[in-house]
Amino acid sequence: MSELLKFVELPNGETLSYRERLGGDQLCLFIHGNMTSSKHWDVLMEVFDERFTIIAPDLRGFGQSSYHHRVSHMRDFSDDVKSFVDCLGLKDFSLVGWSTGGAVAMQFCVDYPEYCNKLILLASASTRGYPFYKTNDDGSPNFSTRFTTIEEIENDHGKTVPMQALYDKKNREGLKAIWNAAIYTHNKPNQKKYEEYVDDMLTQRNLADVYHVLNTFNISHVDNEASKGNGEIDRIQIPTLILYGERDYVVPVHMTNELIEDFGTKASAVKLNNCGHSPLMDDLDQLQQTIENFLID
Repeated sequence: MSELLKFVELPNGETLSYRERLGGDQLCLFIHGNMTSSKHWDVLMEVFDERFTIIAPDLRGFGQSSYHHRVSHMRDFSDDVKSFVDCLGLKDFSLVGWSTGGAVAMQFCVDYPEYCNKLILLASASTRGYPFYKTNDDGSPNFSTRFTTIEEIENDHGKTVPMQALYDKKNREGLKAIWNAAIYTHNKPNQKKYEEYVDDMLTQRNLADVYHVLNTFNISHVDNEASKGNGEIDRIQIPTLILYGERDYVVPVHMTNELIEDFGTKASAVKLNNCGHSPLMDDLDQLQQTIENFLID
């Protein structure tokens, strides 16, 4: 796949970069997760069914996209996607959201139901957000104290501060150690691709802000300490597929169960065997076939 990036200037002053894999008339948008960008979709874009044209934007503050204005709500990301597809004249597409991208995709489908025909949530954040808790002195999470503000998250010495330090110091080996422990737990990219992925990780400029919008995202009917459930999930009526790895160390099973519970009969769920948080590396064939079967059915 060509690494040529394209750019779109949005009405809000941000510029989004994106990758495109030309194909047939069926259109699919891939929305990446935290610590990544459209770059990390490359292996799936290369092998995906040629009946599909695939477009993968870099969210604000990731990859080569701008970050002029800080995000404070998941809707900031999803509204960027809305402006992006409007600028390109795109409509009637499927949407695949990975991890944080799943929350972005859900918010998009809530607010703009006329655009998307099918939704795939891959190793996605929950409908009830991704909680961030205070850290105990021993480094373990204090599940009795969930953060509620961006300031608390910015000053969290258990996760945010050390992670941000890896970015600030461009600590490539530190980033790899985290990915090897939490994400690439089965298969890893080859050395060249892994270095490209780390280069890409280091472009992120919004780490604490992403943590905050994940923590406060809640479209369910269930309240939590960080935000009240607004019930917006009821607006998502399109066919939805929930995909999850059987040993995902980033999105624990209870969050996936929240997704399944909150969507109810509106969604089907498929467990990806012997996969973690990155099925793209763990079992690309299984991932490809499962997504294509759902989209083509």
